[in-house]
Amino acid sequence: MSETESKQTTDHDEIRNWVEENDGQSAKVEGTGDGGGLLRIEFPDAGNDESLEEISWDEFFETFEENDLALVYQEETEGGGESRFSKLVSREE
Repeated sequence: MSETESKQTTDHDEIRNWVEENDGQSAKVEGTGDGGGLLRIEFPDAGNDESLEEISWDEFFETFEENDLALVYQEETEGGGESRFSKLVSREE
């Protein structure tokens, strides 16, 4: 599998390492979901979304597991640059 292909994982260490290596932070959208908020990965250069609230990794992964989520991410763009593409999806059975 090349670095430009999307990967999917539920491994907490892999997720946290990828996010932190890309200067990201665990976050949630305030006032959404069942009190837990919709999870997001926040990157500093992605613009200032005031509805995002940074949360601890413990809170992030608690909500992540409660909602049976997985992270889809890409390590490099097709041109070989650093990619920050990611999205949270439902786990495939």
